[in-house]
Amino acid sequence: MLVAAVIPVAMSAQAQITTKKMKLEDFPEKITKIVLSGNAFLDGELKAGIKNHWTISPYEFCTLDEFDRLKGSEDYYFLLTVLGQFRKEIEPGIEMLSLVKGGKGSDKNLDKMLEVVTIPLRSADYPSGRELIFLPAIIDIIQSHVLASMEKDIKGYSSLGQYCINIAGADGMSIIISENDLAEQVGESFIESIKNENFKVVCEEEADEMMEAGAANTLVSYTVAPYDAQNGSYCYKMLINARTHKLYYFRKHKISRNAGSGFLPEDIIRIAGK
Repeated sequence: MLVAAVIPVAMSAQAQITTKKMKLEDFPEKITKIVLSGNAFLDGELKAGIKNHWTISPYEFCTLDEFDRLKGSEDYYFLLTVLGQFRKEIEPGIEMLSLVKGGKGSDKNLDKMLEVVTIPLRSADYPSGRELIFLPAIIDIIQSHVLASMEKDIKGYSSLGQYCINIAGADGMSIIISENDLAEQVGESFIESIKNENFKVVCEEEADEMMEAGAANTLVSYTVAPYDAQNGSYCYKMLINARTHKLYYFRKHKISRNAGSGFLPEDIIRIAGK
């Protein structure tokens, strides 16, 4: 919320407001430190994904110890995995990939770091392994959001939910939903009632094969939720273009007795254009 201040007429200078767009102006010139988690398998895939996809700034890989030493410096941005925990959760249920900017005070309090964008990556406990298939796309989504935030402030201050409007441009595209990405509230009869020839529910293996192959004009589903989701936990739902890695759909909902983990009926209705 913006609060207006009364400024005496006699003042010769006005306070300057530094917007997020302005704060990101130096991004292309600054080094982005890719912080390795210490998980050899995930780190290996992250290194490969960055080497093959990161194009918007110079980058270097670093350890968590190096991050701790450098996070107070405004000379660096940092891409790292973080744990997300919501109020009713006993422990963190989701691991996220977050891009932040170092700065004064960050060495004492991470909350002082400028958050550029954070996207759900996988379950914190017992991840499915699908995150490795979708990691290149997630890296590209982060980059697209940075570039959009550098152009318009409204993009920088908006959540990833803003990308839901992209689904309106998916006419004629194949929409592939992994059956494991459906909430229990979505039954077979409901899916059969969908009158959209481009909408298809398939086994997880088939969906992942399309994503890995970069299928043209195809949106593939990906969901992230705690492994042992409790009421009050959150589930994130995405549709990603397998070829371009453009994010076409991003929504989250609070898990409850009437809303399980995965795409809900309301999501399917919106996506299928019913």
